[in-house]
Amino acid sequence: MLNNLKSTILKKLISPQKTKNWRFIALGLFGLLVCSILLSIGVGYVNIPVSNILGAFLTNIPGLNRLVDFPVSPIETALILQVRFPRALCAALVGAGLSIAGAAYQGLFRNPMADPYTIGASSGAALGATSSVILGVSITVLGISTMPLFAFVGCLLTVFGVYALSRVGNKVPVQTLLLSGIAVSILFGAIVNAYHSLFPDKFRQTSFWLMGSFSYTMWSDFWNALLFIIGGSVVIYMFARDLNLLSLGESESTHLGVDLERLKKILLVASAFVTAAAVSVGGLIAFVGLIIPHLARLLFSPDHRILIIASALMGATFLVLCDTLARIVIAPSELPVGVITAVCGGPFFLYLMRRKKKVDAS
Repeated sequence: MLNNLKSTILKKLISPQKTKNWRFIALGLFGLLVCSILLSIGVGYVNIPVSNILGAFLTNIPGLNRLVDFPVSPIETALILQVRFPRALCAALVGAGLSIAGAAYQGLFRNPMADPYTIGASSGAALGATSSVILGVSITVLGISTMPLFAFVGCLLTVFGVYALSRVGNKVPVQTLLLSGIAVSILFGAIVNAYHSLFPDKFRQTSFWLMGSFSYTMWSDFWNALLFIIGGSVVIYMFARDLNLLSLGESESTHLGVDLERLKKILLVASAFVTAAAVSVGGLIAFVGLIIPHLARLLFSPDHRILIIASALMGATFLVLCDTLARIVIAPSELPVGVITAVCGGPFFLYLMRRKKKVDAS
């Protein structure tokens, strides 16, 4: 009977009009992602035609390189395959990861203003990553560098710390959570800035990274983060139904069989994995996890089984386009991509704050 009740409630949480053609919508979003990656590869200080991009890919696929003949120079091929393509993939991976983590945090705390940046998770990951540089730890375990591991520890400790600070009895007021997260972010940001002042030689390349940048990303960064982000995202998706039930309220979801404390711990850990891996690659990129899940919820469905996938595809496309804009807006120089996302996300965050204030007042 309990399972039947769960199914009935889940059906009410899903809007048939928005999920009817979901597979076609998902294919469309994936197509937009592919187009954004091709645009990112082709646009820059040196523009590259789409035909040359496809030629560089096809001529490097075993078996096809003898069947096709595209006149792509070795320099252009190296630029496409070793510089721009891994950078675009890293931006897509980080955008998808931050958006999935944002969707998990928003569902877990039942508030559209929660995301990895506002609750301090990104700052904790950044502090952990920079601490590995200070300590001089450069061991590689199973092909994974220690920076993502330090970032994960910092992120996890920060999330649980902010959660513990915000807890009042058995409840976690959202306003207290956000204020605690912002305060911790400011504190950790100050510590990271102190690191840069005290050890400038060790942070010559990471100063740009901390503002959010893919300037120095390589294939190794993509492969190092891929396992963490995919693994954490799969775990989050496995609990999509529980997140749907949690949207009814903590008491109601508990009566429907959701182990709330277990759910919180699992999702906090999984989201910490995803956030830490994203920060270790792209640095502090704000508001992606805030904007994208909220838009996906409005455009498609509040059902987390759809919301998580839509957020991943939209977030990947959004960050690839932001990174492309960061490369060309003041070419030949480059803006940190975190500046672009902050310009987009800051006003959006203020809009959500104002909207929530009106809802609370009514």
